[in-house]
Amino acid sequence: MAEAIRINDSTWRIEDGGVRFLLLCGKEKAALVDTGMNAPDARKIAEGLTDLPLLLINTHADPDHISGNGAFAEVYMSPAEEENYRNFGGKCEILPVKEGDEFDLGGRILRVIDIPGHTPGSIALLDVENRILISGDTISDRNIFMFGPMRNLDRYIDSLEHLSELQGQFDEIYPMHGSFPASPDLIGKLIEGAKEIQAGKAEGKEVEFYGNKALLYKFPYAGLLCDLK
Repeated sequence: MAEAIRINDSTWRIEDGGVRFLLLCGKEKAALVDTGMNAPDARKIAEGLTDLPLLLINTHADPDHISGNGAFAEVYMSPAEEENYRNFGGKCEILPVKEGDEFDLGGRILRVIDIPGHTPGSIALLDVENRILISGDTISDRNIFMFGPMRNLDRYIDSLEHLSELQGQFDEIYPMHGSFPASPDLIGKLIEGAKEIQAGKAEGKEVEFYGNKALLYKFPYAGLLCDLK
């Protein structure tokens, strides 16, 4: 059962097994960011924490992030993520977002950052006033999935470098997996590791995940699961 943990008076993380989703409140609206893996009641959970009008934003559409989407008529998401979303049974109308778009929750601005690579339409959200980056699955100190359809290591590296350029705008990272919060220093480490894989300088170990084989490149700070060579 998902557990809501208060971060402060306007922010909650909802832990749903090995993944989390977030509730962010402003003075006028609230945003539910993702809906977890085993939380068809994600909307009910959020509405039990706030009575503000609620909008749904997906960082991406892997199945462990959309389990509660069915309770919403529409979702804000990158249009590049639609194929992924529909493949996993997503039914909501997609309201497209892109780099630079902003959600004004009332005294709290969430700015969209395009970070394709983990999936084609992955996005991050910059909580501008609070100097927090909500990173989806792109940043984590656990094993990051970069194998199978729709993953692209080159684009992932480009997106990490894009986040690195914006690093002066946030002090903490709220990832959807792994330790919480994460340090911005993790971005540079992930760039280094991904580039080692890209250049053929890292050694991977063949592993099996959910019936699929992948190469796990394990670094001291995180792991990257990539396609077999």
